Amino acid sequence: MDPAKFFAASRVHIVAGKGGVGKTSVTAAAAMAAARLGLKVLIVDIDGKFGTAKLLGAEALTYAPTELAPGVDARHLAADDSLLDYLAEHGMGRIGRRLVSTGVLDVVSTAIPGIKDILVLGKIKQIERDAHENNTYDVIFVDAPAAGHAITFLRSAAGLLGAVAAGPIRQQATDVAAMLADGDRCQVMIVTLPEETPVNEAAETAYALEETVGVKLAPLVVNGIISPIAGLDAATTNETLSAAADFRRGRIAEQQTHIGRLAVALPLPTLTLPFIFSAALERAEIAQLADALLESIANL
Repeated sequence: MDPAKFFAASRVHIVAGKGGVGKTSVTAAAAMAAARLGLKVLIVDIDGKFGTAKLLGAEALTYAPTELAPGVDARHLAADDSLLDYLAEHGMGRIGRRLVSTGVLDVVSTAIPGIKDILVLGKIKQIERDAHENNTYDVIFVDAPAAGHAITFLRSAAGLLGAVAAGPIRQQATDVAAMLADGDRCQVMIVTLPEETPVNEAAETAYALEETVGVKLAPLVVNGIISPIAGLDAATTNETLSAAADFRRGRIAEQQTHIGRLAVALPLPTLTLPFIFSAALERAEIAQLADALLESIANL
């Protein structure tokens, strides 16, 4: 498949997965890969840990876009900032600042579950719409919360549509639900590892998103694949090397078993990324993952 067409298939790619599967590194690698193709990319950080920024050499992000690499911008979205922005656009900036400073938003979020999520999703919807109309970004990657919260996050629009009969909150929920249901505008890319629990959770997440959100699913990303080494089966008298070879072969066999289970449980196209043998991932390692991702997309 043409990688440019892959990334252009949806304007917003929400990257989700169980904590620890490499969701943030896949987001960074996908952004770098898309930028190499000449696409203008925006990364949206939600959890405030600035993982994608750190992987690409920046310490933190703000509400305003920051350039992380040629063709790649990133920004952090929080509910408080999104609310301030929304109210300012409607001539109520002073009221908004008071609501945030007095903690009213936290009280409201307790009374109306999902309100913080819809504020963030509403801002993503606005960014997507503006990017399309003004040609500012070709693709937006959202580093979503871990799988369990990601489902709640994406269900928030449907929940509020059932709970709120009228007004700006319902309109925001309606607009967000429309974006999530439109495959040309939004899709979810689920990341997993070839291990038992991540595979189980990836399948559960995919079915939950399809059934309760109706969002389009992108090809799965199976991260951390260990590849065979040429000549590893050669006879050796070194016990340490022999034990290492046996361990590696065992891990590869175990991974292939779980990849097979995933194919049966969740019949979606699959992209694979290698295990990076490094103490810490930095820009160079993300570049390796970007290379691998482009190759895997081309082989779809």
